Amino acid sequence: MNEQILISGAGIAGLTLAHWLTRHGFEPTVVERAPALRAGGNGVDLRGHAAEVVRRMGLMPRVRELAADVRGLKFVDAADRAVARIDMRALDPDGVEIMRGDLVALLHETTGIPILFGDSIRTLEQDRDGVDVTFEKAPARRFDLVVGADGMHSHLRRLAFGAREEFIRHKGHYFAFADADSALGEDRWVTMFNTPGRMAGIYRSGNHAQAKAYFAFRSAPLDYDHRDPAVQKRLLGDAFAEQTSWRTRELLDVALADPDFYFDACAQVHMPSWATGRVALVGDAAWCPSPASGAGAELALIGAYRLAGELAAAGRDHQAAFDRYDTALRPLVAARQRIGMNLRLMVPRTHGGRYVRNVLAHLPLMKAASAVERRVQGGRARPLPEYTVAG
Repeated sequence: MNEQILISGAGIAGLTLAHWLTRHGFEPTVVERAPALRAGGNGVDLRGHAAEVVRRMGLMPRVRELAADVRGLKFVDAADRAVARIDMRALDPDGVEIMRGDLVALLHETTGIPILFGDSIRTLEQDRDGVDVTFEKAPARRFDLVVGADGMHSHLRRLAFGAREEFIRHKGHYFAFADADSALGEDRWVTMFNTPGRMAGIYRSGNHAQAKAYFAFRSAPLDYDHRDPAVQKRLLGDAFAEQTSWRTRELLDVALADPDFYFDACAQVHMPSWATGRVALVGDAAWCPSPASGAGAELALIGAYRLAGELAAAGRDHQAAFDRYDTALRPLVAARQRIGMNLRLMVPRTHGGRYVRNVLAHLPLMKAASAVERRVQGGRARPLPEYTVAG
Protein backbone atom coordinates (compact mmCIF):
# COMPACT_ATOMS: atom_id res chain seq x y z
CA MET A 1 0.00 0.00 0.00
CA ASN A 2 3.01 2.34 -0.49
CA GLU A 3 3.34 2.60 3.28
CA GLN A 4 7.07 3.35 3.57
CA ILE A 5 7.59 6.96 2.47
CA LEU A 6 10.82 8.94 2.75
CA ILE A 7 10.53 12.72 3.14
CA SER A 8 13.58 14.88 2.49
CA GLY A 9 13.33 18.09 4.50
CA ALA A 10 12.05 18.92 8.01
CA GLY A 11 10.50 22.30 7.26
CA ILE A 12 6.85 23.31 7.12
CA ALA A 13 5.99 21.17 4.09
CA GLY A 14 7.94 18.10 5.20
CA LEU A 15 6.62 18.02 8.77
CA THR A 16 3.04 18.72 7.70
CA LEU A 17 3.27 15.89 5.18
CA ALA A 18 4.71 13.55 7.82
CA HIS A 19 1.85 14.43 10.19
CA TRP A 20 -0.90 13.66 7.69
CA LEU A 21 0.77 10.57 6.30
CA THR A 22 0.95 9.20 9.84
CA ARG A 23 -2.71 10.05 10.41
CA HIS A 24 -3.57 8.15 7.23
CA GLY A 25 -1.69 5.03 8.34
CA PHE A 26 1.55 5.45 6.38
CA GLU A 27 5.02 5.12 7.90
CA PRO A 28 7.01 8.22 6.96
CA THR A 29 10.71 8.72 7.57
CA VAL A 30 12.14 12.27 7.56
CA VAL A 31 15.75 13.09 6.71
CA GLU A 32 17.11 16.60 7.29
CA ARG A 33 20.51 17.90 6.22
CA ALA A 34 20.73 20.40 9.10
CA PRO A 35 21.82 19.17 12.56
CA ALA A 36 18.56 20.41 14.14
CA LEU A 37 15.33 22.21 13.32
CA ARG A 38 15.93 25.74 12.08
CA ALA A 39 14.68 27.92 14.94
CA GLY A 40 14.90 31.31 13.26
CA GLY A 41 13.19 32.71 10.22
CA ASN A 42 10.70 35.37 9.31
CA GLY A 43 7.01 35.74 10.03
CA VAL A 44 4.70 33.58 7.89
CA ASP A 45 1.02 34.17 7.18
CA LEU A 46 -1.70 31.58 7.75
CA ARG A 47 -4.94 32.35 5.99
CA GLY A 48 -7.83 30.60 4.26
CA HIS A 49 -7.25 26.92 3.59
CA ALA A 50 -3.81 27.01 5.22
CA ALA A 51 -5.41 28.11 8.49
CA GLU A 52 -7.97 25.33 8.05
CA VAL A 53 -5.19 22.73 7.69
CA VAL A 54 -3.69 24.00 10.96
CA ARG A 55 -7.11 23.80 12.65
CA ARG A 56 -7.56 20.20 11.49
CA MET A 57 -4.19 19.41 13.02
CA GLY A 58 -5.44 20.81 16.34
CA LEU A 59 -2.75 23.51 16.40
CA MET A 60 -4.69 26.73 15.98
CA PRO A 61 -4.96 27.55 19.72
CA ARG A 62 -1.17 27.24 20.08
CA VAL A 63 -0.61 29.20 16.87
CA ARG A 64 -2.71 32.06 18.21
CA GLU A 65 -0.79 31.98 21.50
CA LEU A 66 2.48 32.35 19.58
CA ALA A 67 1.18 34.79 16.95
CA ALA A 68 3.64 37.52 15.99
CA ASP A 69 1.05 40.27 16.56
CA VAL A 70 2.52 42.65 13.98
CA ARG A 71 0.17 45.46 12.96
CA GLY A 72 1.70 46.42 9.64
CA LEU A 73 4.39 48.19 7.64
CA LYS A 74 5.88 51.58 8.49
CA PHE A 75 8.05 53.44 5.97
CA VAL A 76 10.50 56.00 7.37
CA ASP A 77 12.87 58.65 6.06
CA ALA A 78 16.55 59.08 6.93
CA ALA A 79 15.60 60.94 10.14
CA ASP A 80 13.44 57.97 11.24
CA ARG A 81 10.20 59.91 10.71
CA ALA A 82 7.23 57.83 9.56
CA VAL A 83 6.24 58.88 6.04
CA ALA A 84 3.60 56.19 5.46
CA ARG A 85 1.98 53.23 7.20
CA ILE A 86 0.01 50.24 5.95
CA ASP A 87 -2.15 48.51 8.57
CA MET A 88 -1.95 44.87 7.49
CA ARG A 89 -4.54 43.78 10.02
CA ALA A 90 -7.08 45.96 8.27
CA LEU A 91 -6.10 44.46 4.92
CA ASP A 92 -6.33 40.86 6.18
CA PRO A 93 -8.32 40.79 9.46
CA ASP A 94 -8.71 36.99 9.48
CA GLY A 95 -5.05 36.15 8.89
CA VAL A 96 -2.64 34.93 11.56
CA GLU A 97 1.11 35.52 11.43
CA ILE A 98 3.56 33.29 13.28
CA MET A 99 7.33 33.11 13.20
CA ARG A 100 8.54 30.32 10.95
CA GLY A 101 10.65 28.73 13.68
CA ASP A 102 7.68 28.64 16.07
CA LEU A 103 5.48 26.97 13.46
CA VAL A 104 8.13 24.36 12.62
CA ALA A 105 8.55 23.55 16.33
CA LEU A 106 4.78 23.07 16.71
CA LEU A 107 4.63 20.82 13.64
CA HIS A 108 7.51 18.73 14.94
CA GLU A 109 5.84 18.43 18.33
CA THR A 110 2.53 17.25 16.90
CA THR A 111 4.11 14.93 14.32
CA GLY A 112 6.25 13.18 16.89
CA ILE A 113 8.26 10.97 14.52
CA PRO A 114 12.06 10.66 14.71
CA ILE A 115 14.10 12.71 12.23
CA LEU A 116 17.44 11.72 10.71
CA PHE A 117 19.21 15.01 11.42
CA GLY A 118 22.58 15.86 9.91
CA ASP A 119 22.06 13.50 6.98
CA SER A 120 20.93 13.65 3.37
CA ILE A 121 20.17 11.47 0.39
CA ARG A 122 23.22 10.48 -1.63
CA THR A 123 21.60 8.46 -4.43
CA LEU A 124 18.21 7.10 -5.36
CA GLU A 125 17.27 4.51 -7.94
CA GLN A 126 13.68 3.64 -8.61
CA ASP A 127 11.96 0.73 -10.33
CA ARG A 128 8.32 -0.19 -10.79
CA ASP A 129 8.02 -1.45 -7.19
CA GLY A 130 10.03 0.99 -5.08
CA VAL A 131 13.00 3.31 -4.62
CA ASP A 132 16.44 2.30 -3.37
CA VAL A 133 18.02 5.13 -1.38
CA THR A 134 21.53 5.58 -0.04
CA PHE A 135 22.33 8.23 2.55
CA GLU A 136 25.45 10.15 3.46
CA LYS A 137 25.46 8.52 6.92
CA ALA A 138 22.49 6.19 7.54
CA PRO A 139 22.35 2.65 6.07
CA ALA A 140 20.78 2.25 2.64
CA ARG A 141 17.04 1.51 2.60
CA ARG A 142 14.26 0.78 0.18
CA PHE A 143 11.10 2.91 0.23
CA ASP A 144 7.79 2.71 -1.58
CA LEU A 145 7.79 6.47 -2.35
CA VAL A 146 10.13 9.44 -1.86
CA VAL A 147 9.02 13.07 -1.46
CA GLY A 148 11.27 16.12 -1.67
CA ALA A 149 10.32 18.92 0.74
CA ASP A 150 13.80 20.40 0.89
CA GLY A 151 13.21 23.93 -0.33
CA MET A 152 13.94 26.04 -3.37
CA HIS A 153 17.46 24.62 -3.73
CA SER A 154 16.14 21.05 -3.42
CA HIS A 155 18.84 18.38 -3.56
CA LEU A 156 16.22 15.71 -4.24
CA ARG A 157 14.83 17.69 -7.17
CA ARG A 158 18.29 17.76 -8.72
CA LEU A 159 18.71 14.00 -8.26
CA ALA A 160 15.31 13.06 -9.69
CA PHE A 161 14.35 15.87 -12.08
CA GLY A 162 17.49 17.69 -13.25
CA ALA A 163 19.67 20.74 -12.66
CA ARG A 164 18.28 23.69 -10.70
CA GLU A 165 18.79 26.05 -13.64
CA GLU A 166 15.97 24.27 -15.48
CA PHE A 167 13.38 25.26 -12.91
CA ILE A 168 14.41 28.40 -10.98
CA ARG A 169 13.29 31.83 -12.24
CA HIS A 170 15.15 34.77 -10.72
CA LYS A 171 12.89 37.72 -9.78
CA GLY A 172 15.58 40.40 -9.76
CA HIS A 173 16.13 40.70 -5.99
CA TYR A 174 18.01 39.21 -3.05
CA PHE A 175 16.98 39.33 0.57
CA ALA A 176 18.48 38.62 4.00
CA PHE A 177 17.38 38.58 7.61
CA ALA A 178 19.05 38.06 10.97
CA ASP A 179 18.52 38.65 14.69
CA ALA A 180 18.76 42.27 15.85
CA ASP A 181 18.68 44.31 19.05
CA SER A 182 15.20 44.15 20.59
CA ALA A 183 15.35 47.90 21.27
CA LEU A 184 15.40 48.70 17.56
CA GLY A 185 12.26 49.65 15.68
CA GLU A 186 8.70 50.30 16.79
CA ASP A 187 6.95 47.53 18.67
CA ARG A 188 4.45 45.54 16.53
CA TRP A 189 5.54 47.18 13.27
CA VAL A 190 7.86 46.32 10.40
CA THR A 191 9.88 49.51 9.87
CA MET A 192 11.39 49.95 6.39
CA PHE A 193 13.85 52.49 4.99
CA ASN A 194 14.43 52.71 1.24
CA THR A 195 17.02 54.08 -1.10
CA PRO A 196 16.62 53.31 -4.82
CA GLY A 197 16.77 49.55 -5.25
CA ARG A 198 17.56 48.93 -1.57
CA MET A 199 15.57 48.25 1.60
CA ALA A 200 16.72 47.91 5.20
CA GLY A 201 14.19 47.16 7.87
CA ILE A 202 13.38 46.05 11.42
CA TYR A 203 10.71 43.49 12.31
CA ARG A 204 9.30 43.84 15.84
CA SER A 205 6.80 41.19 16.91
CA GLY A 206 4.51 42.13 19.75
CA ASN A 207 4.95 38.68 21.33
CA HIS A 208 8.70 38.18 20.89
CA ALA A 209 11.57 39.98 22.56
CA GLN A 210 13.90 39.37 19.64
CA ALA A 211 13.80 41.82 16.72
CA LYS A 212 14.77 40.91 13.16
CA ALA A 213 16.89 42.87 10.72
CA TYR A 214 15.67 42.70 7.11
CA PHE A 215 17.41 43.61 3.87
CA ALA A 216 16.50 43.45 0.21
CA PHE A 217 18.23 44.73 -2.91
CA ARG A 218 17.77 44.61 -6.66
CA SER A 219 20.33 42.61 -8.61
CA ALA A 220 20.83 40.42 -11.63
CA PRO A 221 21.51 36.75 -10.75
CA LEU A 222 24.66 36.30 -8.67
CA ASP A 223 26.93 33.27 -8.92
CA TYR A 224 27.62 32.03 -5.39
CA ASP A 225 27.36 28.99 -3.13
CA HIS A 226 23.97 29.18 -1.39
CA ARG A 227 25.37 27.11 1.50
CA ASP A 228 28.36 29.39 2.20
CA PRO A 229 27.34 32.06 4.76
CA ALA A 230 30.69 33.85 4.52
CA VAL A 231 30.17 34.51 0.81
CA GLN A 232 26.55 35.50 1.41
CA LYS A 233 27.56 38.02 4.08
CA ARG A 234 30.12 39.49 1.70
CA LEU A 235 27.47 39.91 -0.99
CA LEU A 236 25.12 41.67 1.41
CA GLY A 237 27.93 43.87 2.71
CA ASP A 238 28.90 44.84 -0.85
CA ALA A 239 25.28 45.65 -1.74
CA PHE A 240 24.96 48.07 1.19
CA ALA A 241 28.57 49.29 1.32
CA GLU A 242 27.63 52.87 0.49
CA GLN A 243 24.43 52.97 2.55
CA THR A 244 24.99 55.21 5.58
CA SER A 245 21.53 56.77 6.04
CA TRP A 246 19.08 55.92 8.81
CA ARG A 247 20.20 52.89 10.93
CA THR A 248 21.40 50.83 8.00
CA ARG A 249 25.00 50.46 9.17
CA GLU A 250 23.91 49.45 12.66
CA LEU A 251 21.54 46.81 11.30
CA LEU A 252 24.14 45.56 8.84
CA ASP A 253 26.74 45.14 11.58
CA VAL A 254 24.44 43.02 13.78
CA ALA A 255 23.26 40.98 10.79
CA LEU A 256 26.76 40.14 9.64
CA ALA A 257 27.65 39.04 13.18
CA ASP A 258 24.64 36.74 13.55
CA PRO A 259 25.54 33.01 13.22
CA ASP A 260 21.94 32.33 12.07
CA PHE A 261 22.14 34.93 9.27
CA TYR A 262 19.98 33.95 6.26
CA PHE A 263 20.45 35.09 2.67
CA ASP A 264 18.84 33.95 -0.57
CA ALA A 265 17.55 34.99 -3.96
CA CYS A 266 14.02 36.20 -4.49
CA ALA A 267 13.18 33.50 -7.00
CA GLN A 268 10.46 31.07 -8.04
CA VAL A 269 10.36 27.42 -9.02
CA HIS A 270 8.38 26.50 -12.14
CA MET A 271 8.01 22.84 -13.12
CA PRO A 272 5.85 21.07 -15.71
CA SER A 273 5.33 18.16 -13.29
CA TRP A 274 5.85 17.64 -9.57
CA ALA A 275 6.30 13.88 -9.84
CA THR A 276 8.36 11.38 -11.76
CA GLY A 277 7.64 7.71 -11.16
CA ARG A 278 7.68 7.14 -7.40
CA VAL A 279 9.31 10.47 -6.53
CA ALA A 280 7.32 13.67 -5.90
CA LEU A 281 7.94 17.22 -4.65
CA VAL A 282 6.00 19.48 -2.29
CA GLY A 283 6.41 23.02 -0.97
CA ASP A 284 9.18 25.31 -2.20
CA ALA A 285 10.98 22.39 -3.82
CA ALA A 286 8.04 22.10 -6.23
CA TRP A 287 6.73 25.64 -6.66
CA CYS A 288 8.54 28.22 -4.52
CA PRO A 289 6.44 31.41 -4.98
CA SER A 290 9.28 33.66 -3.66
CA PRO A 291 9.37 35.47 -0.30
CA ALA A 292 7.72 38.50 -1.93
CA SER A 293 4.51 36.51 -2.37
CA GLY A 294 3.97 35.95 1.35
CA ALA A 295 2.47 32.58 0.38
CA GLY A 296 5.26 30.07 0.99
CA ALA A 297 3.84 28.65 4.24
CA GLU A 298 0.29 28.72 2.88
CA LEU A 299 1.22 26.62 -0.15
CA ALA A 300 3.40 24.28 1.93
CA LEU A 301 0.59 23.48 4.36
CA ILE A 302 -2.10 23.05 1.72
CA GLY A 303 0.15 21.11 -0.66
CA ALA A 304 1.32 18.67 2.03
CA TYR A 305 -2.25 18.12 3.24
CA ARG A 306 -3.52 17.45 -0.28
CA LEU A 307 -0.62 15.16 -1.21
CA ALA A 308 -1.06 12.99 1.89
CA GLY A 309 -4.83 12.90 1.40
CA GLU A 310 -4.63 11.90 -2.25
CA LEU A 311 -2.12 9.14 -1.46
CA ALA A 312 -4.51 7.79 1.18
CA ALA A 313 -7.48 7.97 -1.18
CA ALA A 314 -5.63 6.30 -4.06
CA GLY A 315 -4.40 3.24 -2.17
CA ARG A 316 -1.75 1.51 -4.27
CA ASP A 317 -2.14 3.82 -7.26
CA HIS A 318 0.43 6.49 -6.42
CA GLN A 319 0.38 7.80 -9.99
CA ALA A 320 -3.32 8.60 -9.73
CA ALA A 321 -2.65 10.33 -6.41
CA PHE A 322 0.17 12.41 -7.89
CA ASP A 323 -2.02 13.39 -10.86
CA ARG A 324 -4.91 14.53 -8.64
CA TYR A 325 -2.52 16.39 -6.36
CA ASP A 326 -1.06 18.23 -9.35
CA THR A 327 -4.47 19.09 -10.80
CA ALA A 328 -5.77 20.36 -7.46
CA LEU A 329 -2.78 22.59 -6.64
CA ARG A 330 -1.87 24.10 -10.05
CA PRO A 331 -4.46 26.93 -10.02
CA LEU A 332 -3.58 28.04 -6.48
CA VAL A 333 0.16 27.92 -7.14
CA ALA A 334 -0.26 29.94 -10.35
CA ALA A 335 -2.27 32.57 -8.48
CA ARG A 336 0.24 32.89 -5.63
CA GLN A 337 3.19 33.14 -8.00
CA ARG A 338 1.67 36.33 -9.42
CA ILE A 339 3.37 38.56 -6.88
CA GLY A 340 2.12 41.78 -8.48
CA MET A 341 3.28 45.02 -6.92
CA ASN A 342 4.77 43.51 -3.75
CA LEU A 343 8.39 44.01 -4.80
CA ARG A 344 7.73 47.55 -6.08
CA LEU A 345 6.06 48.28 -2.74
CA MET A 346 8.97 47.02 -0.63
CA VAL A 347 11.89 47.97 -2.88
CA PRO A 348 11.04 50.93 -5.16
CA ARG A 349 13.47 51.25 -8.04
CA THR A 350 13.74 55.06 -7.94
CA HIS A 351 13.17 58.05 -5.67
CA GLY A 352 10.01 58.72 -7.68
CA GLY A 353 8.79 55.18 -7.13
CA ARG A 354 9.33 55.58 -3.39
CA TYR A 355 7.30 58.81 -3.42
CA VAL A 356 4.42 57.18 -5.31
CA ARG A 357 4.45 54.22 -2.89
CA ASN A 358 4.23 56.53 0.09
CA VAL A 359 1.32 58.44 -1.45
CA LEU A 360 -0.58 55.25 -2.27
CA ALA A 361 -0.09 53.95 1.27
CA HIS A 362 -2.13 56.92 2.56
CA LEU A 363 -5.09 56.20 0.28
CA PRO A 364 -8.10 54.02 1.17
CA LEU A 365 -7.78 52.53 -2.33
CA MET A 366 -5.27 49.91 -1.12
CA LYS A 367 -7.55 48.66 1.64
CA ALA A 368 -10.55 48.52 -0.70
CA ALA A 369 -8.59 46.67 -3.40
CA SER A 370 -7.36 44.12 -0.86
CA ALA A 371 -10.87 43.54 0.45
CA VAL A 372 -12.18 42.98 -3.09
CA GLU A 373 -9.33 40.55 -3.81
CA ARG A 374 -10.12 38.55 -0.66
CA ARG A 375 -13.80 38.30 -1.62
CA VAL A 376 -13.00 37.24 -5.17
CA GLN A 377 -10.52 34.61 -4.05
CA GLY A 378 -12.89 33.36 -1.37
CA GLY A 379 -15.69 33.05 -3.90
CA ARG A 380 -13.52 31.06 -6.32
CA ALA A 381 -11.93 28.77 -3.74
CA ARG A 382 -13.40 25.31 -3.46
CA PRO A 383 -13.85 23.88 0.02
CA LEU A 384 -10.81 22.06 1.37
CA PRO A 385 -11.60 18.35 0.94
CA GLU A 386 -11.95 15.99 3.88
CA TYR A 387 -9.94 12.78 3.64
CA THR A 388 -10.81 9.69 5.67
CA VAL A 389 -8.26 9.30 8.45
CA ALA A 390 -7.08 5.80 9.35
CA GLY A 391 -8.25 4.32 12.63
